Amino acid sequence: MVSKRASWRGVALVLCMAILFAACQPVPHYQKHEAIPHNAWDYNFKPSFTFDITDSNSVYQPYFIIRHTQAYPYNNLWMWLYIKTPGDTVATKARINIVLADAGGKWLGRGMGEIYEQRMPFSLGDSVDLSRPGTYTIALEQNMRINPLPEILHIGVRVEKVAPRGMRY
Repeated sequence: MVSKRASWRGVALVLCMAILFAACQPVPHYQKHEAIPHNAWDYNFKPSFTFDITDSNSVYQPYFIIRHTQAYPYNNLWMWLYIKTPGDTVATKARINIVLADAGGKWLGRGMGEIYEQRMPFSLGDSVDLSRPGTYTIALEQNMRINPLPEILHIGVRVEKVAPRGMRY
């Protein structure tokens, strides 16, 4: 039989490990997810993510976040990405390909049961740089041949402060 003191030590050890693990994860500057209605992403559903940059002395890395089921029928996702930077009246449009599975069909990212989540860095191109202070808006539109696109649960955007400008890790 395990004593109460030993069981509390086990609980305390697990709690300390969880805190240490959480401390290793970078805190996002911004992160937001949108649920896909009926788990089928229609061309007309174009979620938008708005965030502010105040520290122009830092480098920021944007990430695309997707949650899908294992029944998603493709190994990638083509999207239109629209970004409006501070002072712009019109968004810049770029087509990007997000790879969701390797050549053998194994899902990338983290899986839990039938659901997979992947967080991938993406480039906004040489013309877009998250360095000017102000409000940025990123909108996402699915651009696959099938509409609606089945088995997509959530999509989102995450922005992390990577390093002070001029410094690289």
